[in-house]
Amino acid sequence: MVSSEQRRKQLAREKYERQLKRREAARRKARIRNISITLGLVIVLAAGGAYAASGGLNGDKDKKDAADKAAAKPSPSKAPDPCEKPAKGKPTGEKWKKEPAMKVDKSASYTMRLSTTCGEIDFTMDADKAPHTVNSFNFLAGEKFFDHTPCHRMTEQPGLSVLQCGDPTGSGSGGPGYELPDENLKGAQYPAGTVAMANSGPDTGGSQFFLVYKDSKLPPNYTPFGKVSDSGMKVLKKIAKAGVTPMQAEGDGRPNATVVIDKATVRKS
Repeated sequence: MVSSEQRRKQLAREKYERQLKRREAARRKARIRNISITLGLVIVLAAGGAYAASGGLNGDKDKKDAADKAAAKPSPSKAPDPCEKPAKGKPTGEKWKKEPAMKVDKSASYTMRLSTTCGEIDFTMDADKAPHTVNSFNFLAGEKFFDHTPCHRMTEQPGLSVLQCGDPTGSGSGGPGYELPDENLKGAQYPAGTVAMANSGPDTGGSQFFLVYKDSKLPPNYTPFGKVSDSGMKVLKKIAKAGVTPMQAEGDGRPNATVVIDKATVRKS
């Protein structure tokens, strides 16, 4: 027979274990691991947060502060900043509890234009293969969610050459408040020009996405939903040429170029 004291200790232990589980769940949600690469190096880019293995913004305040300070310090650039000053304004920071209602026409063509400080980046979006993702981007652009948001992360490593955008906080931890299901993953590849979703695991896409400026080798875990135009690729290559301010690992950090999305729009044809 269990004594009252033993029962009290058992309940206290169970309560503690529940608290630990809640804290761990909160930490997982606060991190967005978005790009895992082979060759023994895993870089996680994010809509809920941080990057693992390469250090990244992992929720540890001291490390985050150190990373922010390192990013703020002048560092040797491969080329001068090729971009203009951002337009006046700031992100809305708005959040929604649920994914927006489906309104896109799967048979129609959708093109997103990112009017950035470095030039215009257009990419077509595949509503047929990734309807939830395209519907969300159409909605967020209409709500001006992407306006005045920075492209906060860039990598230039063997097998991984991407620019990541879509976080209104610029920290790697921001998102729209809802999550999207994975789409179009069967046989997914990430050649130059691909636009794909960042995520923190299966079915956790938000607003953060990455633009591939060189062929990249990634597992088929990130919803590919768009293709950058030729003129947009020229802008991406200009941004890449300016180099990276290393934060956690060589070739991984904030772009030296001041890349800010002044305005994002979607047109249907």
